[in-house]
Parts: sequence; C-alpha cells; structure tokens
Amino acid sequence: MYEEIASRLERRLAELTGHIAEIDDEMRSALPADWEEQATELEGQDALQGVEKQKLQEIQQIRAALQRIAEGRYGLCVKCGEPIDPKRLQALPTAISCRACAG
Repeated sequence: MYEEIASRLERRLAELTGHIAEIDDEMRSALPADWEEQATELEGQDALQGVEKQKLQEIQQIRAALQRIAEGRYGLCVKCGEPIDPKRLQALPTAISCRACAG
C-alpha cells in the first residue's frame, strides 16, 4: 500500500547517507598551515556540523518511518491512533501524527 512512499524514503536515505559521507570527509581534511585560513576552515566545519546534525535527524526519521511501514503501523497517528491523511503523508512521509494532534 505504501510502496511508493517507501521507495521515496529509501532514495532519500541513500542520498542523505552520501551527503553525510561527504561531510565527514570534508571535516577530516587537514587544516591549512596559515592561521587565518585555519580560522575560516574551522568556521566552515562548524557550519558543516550543523548541516550534518540536521541530516542525521532526517535519517533517523526516515528509518523510523520505514520501520513503521514494515510493521504495518505506518499512517496511524502515534498520539490518537487515527489514520493520518494520505495527502499529509505524501507531503511529509515521515509524519508521525495527524494534523489535529500535530497542532
């Protein structure tokens, strides 16, 4: 029933995993010898850490959604147990609550 959504989530998961690997590679690169360049590089790494954190959170949400699909619990609000509107799931496939409970 949710094969299309699961496929979209799997593709996004692969994309995010690739991005995380790129960020990790960038953050492991050696710092330049020049102090000013080091400062600039460290600022860039701080920004990358923020991006990485957001991507890791999205990965966690996607994995949880895929688990709910596998268990047959996907599309049900975790708060009230009512079905989540399919339009909401199309727009936000990692949604865990119906519109009423999401507030």
